[in-house]
Amino acid sequence: MAFQIVIIPCLSDNYAYIAHDLASGATAVIDVPEPGPILRELAARDWKASHILLTHHHSDHIDGVEALAAATGAFVIGAAADANRLPPLDLAVAPGDVVRIGMQQGQVIDVPGHTIGHIAYFFPEARALFTGDSLMVMGCGRLFEGTPAQMWDTLGRLMALPDSTRVFSGHEYAATNARFALTVEPGNAALKTRTESIDHVRAAGGFTVPATLAEERATNPFLRAALPEMKSALGMQDASDLAVFTELRSRRNGFRG
Repeated sequence: MAFQIVIIPCLSDNYAYIAHDLASGATAVIDVPEPGPILRELAARDWKASHILLTHHHSDHIDGVEALAAATGAFVIGAAADANRLPPLDLAVAPGDVVRIGMQQGQVIDVPGHTIGHIAYFFPEARALFTGDSLMVMGCGRLFEGTPAQMWDTLGRLMALPDSTRVFSGHEYAATNARFALTVEPGNAALKTRTESIDHVRAAGGFTVPATLAEERATNPFLRAALPEMKSALGMQDASDLAVFTELRSRRNGFRG
C-alpha cells in the first residue's frame, strides 16, 4: 500500500500513528501523547517525521508535540477553531480542507462531541480514517464539551464514508466497549463473535485497531442507535434516533465492566 501506517502504543492506553508515503518519503505522525516511542520507531525505520496532524487539544494527544517537532522539524497541523488550545501550529485547518502528505491527500472532517474543536483526517486512497477520540473502535468518545446531538451528527458524517474505511482511533478501549455493547444488545450474533475475537487479540498482546467501518456498523452500539433492533433491545421503539444515542452514551458513562 502506498501509505504505510504504523501503530504506536503510548502512555497507558493511547495510540499514535505514523503514516509513511512510500512514493515521496513524507511521514506524518497523528497525535503525539509522548515523543519517546514515536522517535524510537522513526529511527528504527530510518524515517523522519515531516508532518504532525493533531485531532484535538487533550493533553494525552498533544503533550509530546513540541519535543517531536523540535527533534524532527515536522510541520504541525491542527484545527483553526482550536488553535488557542493546541501547541503552536504551522498550518491551521478547517473542515473541508485537504492536507497533503507526499502523494497522499487527506480530508479534514468536523467531528465535535468529545471536544468542540475536534477534527478527523480521512485519506481515501489509503482507506484510512484517523478519528482521535470521536469514533472509537466499538465505541465513541465521552462528551466532555459537546452535546449528544453534536456527537450523533459526527457519527452520521463518519458513517457516510465507505464500509472499507479503516478506523484508527486514539485509545485501546475495545474490550471494555465490547462488554458494554453486549449489555445492550445481547442477541447480536456478530457482536458476540467480535467480542471473542477482541478478547483473543488482546490476550495475545495485539491491537484492535484498525477496524473497518463495516465491522463498526455491525457491532458498535453507537452507530446502531437508529436501527429498529437496537431500539427494541432498549425498549425505546418509539424514541428518536438521538434519544436512543443519548441513552446509550449515558449507560456507557456509568458502565464499569
